Amino acid sequence: MQVTSSVREPLVTGGKTYKDVTSDVSRQVEGKPTVGWLLGMAVSLGALLLGSIALVATLWEGIGMWGLNKTVGWAWDITNFVWWVGIGHAGTLISAVLLLFRQKWRTSINRAAEAMTIFAVICAAMFPIIHMGRPWLGAYWALPLPNTFGSLWVNFNSPLLWDVFAISTYFSVSLVFWYIGLIPDFATIRDRATGIRKTIYGALSFGWDGAAKTWMRYEAVSLILAGLATPLVLSVHTIVSFDFATSVIPGWHTTIFPPYFVAGAIFSGFAMVLTLMIITRKVFKLEDYITIVHIELMNIVIIITGSIVGIAYITEFFIAWYSGVEAEQYAFVNRMFGPYWWAYWSMMTCNVISPQLFWFKKIRTSIVATFILSLVVNIGMWFERFVIIVTSLHRDFLPSSWVMFYPTLADVGVYLFTFGLFFTLFLLFAKFFPVINMAEVKSVLKSSSEKVKR
Repeated sequence: MQVTSSVREPLVTGGKTYKDVTSDVSRQVEGKPTVGWLLGMAVSLGALLLGSIALVATLWEGIGMWGLNKTVGWAWDITNFVWWVGIGHAGTLISAVLLLFRQKWRTSINRAAEAMTIFAVICAAMFPIIHMGRPWLGAYWALPLPNTFGSLWVNFNSPLLWDVFAISTYFSVSLVFWYIGLIPDFATIRDRATGIRKTIYGALSFGWDGAAKTWMRYEAVSLILAGLATPLVLSVHTIVSFDFATSVIPGWHTTIFPPYFVAGAIFSGFAMVLTLMIITRKVFKLEDYITIVHIELMNIVIIITGSIVGIAYITEFFIAWYSGVEAEQYAFVNRMFGPYWWAYWSMMTCNVISPQLFWFKKIRTSIVATFILSLVVNIGMWFERFVIIVTSLHRDFLPSSWVMFYPTLADVGVYLFTFGLFFTLFLLFAKFFPVINMAEVKSVLKSSSEKVKR
């Protein structure tokens, strides 16, 4: 019996040529801002301005402006920190891991995903610094630097210090990886530009000449950086999970946190990539490059990681029951039926039930359904971090210490500030940098275009 494999859907539609790729991607860099871009920037700057008021008030008055209390010492700040770190995971996975596995569908989305990673990590890094209360007096204590005040060193046994190393390494490697990929496209824009723009993009392109030896070195460096970045996909959120797993607090003291946090980070990261890519393809008219095939493949990743997260939720309950520790069992019963039951069931609905809708091809290939579900997933992942942190703390070992956490306007405002910062940076990137990797799209054009498939 002869079996013939079906021809895959093209990754680039519209019968594009090399010239078309250059023109379509460079258009938004060289042209005037679109109405959609201006509206998005206005909203982002508005959020940034409103959030700045809360940020300045927090720095001026101290973190007493937040809703923290003697029992719930961590709440929105660490919730938002973990959430933003998770958002930044998909960029490295798409750019590094899929590069090593030679997945061609990454070429149209890796640039924006890498940028999203960098901006999300910047937003995440703000929260530990703000939480210091007076960061200008002691932020440098988080670094293992010798000082002039005696032999005072940071605590190398603290997972909070591990966070500093993990996130700074992750940010550095991601930034270099992102910029290295931009250099050939900067050179393309340089060759099309005139005047001051030619000078700026010429400086950014580092004298790229497009020679065969230059390309060979570029590809070698890309593979080396991908190899360095791949362990970071696993290590960064593993170390973030140690902030909780190394404690003895019921609900936190569990060994399942590292793989559970990594799967959740990839899950939320891909959801944010989908949210941004769906808007970007519409605003910049890039439907021929960010196709339904890309969206469907990312939705499949969301199904897989969402299912892993769902299994982790069930495993947590089983281990709590199997442990026989009453405090551990109560922590999980309290999550389901306690005062924050609405947060727990919101998390379960958004993270476990909603991704299963992508099993239906009609839904996972629908732009509207994908956009809505990507937002739902990110809301659910925020609730997951909130449930893990607040519900584990608000019921202490002493009933006399039991309290509720209520966020203040300052809590909400600082979170709004990070949203404004993230989207402002992303919109500036999308306008002044090529949002799609032209060089890599051209490299797969001959084998993955609509014309070739015909």
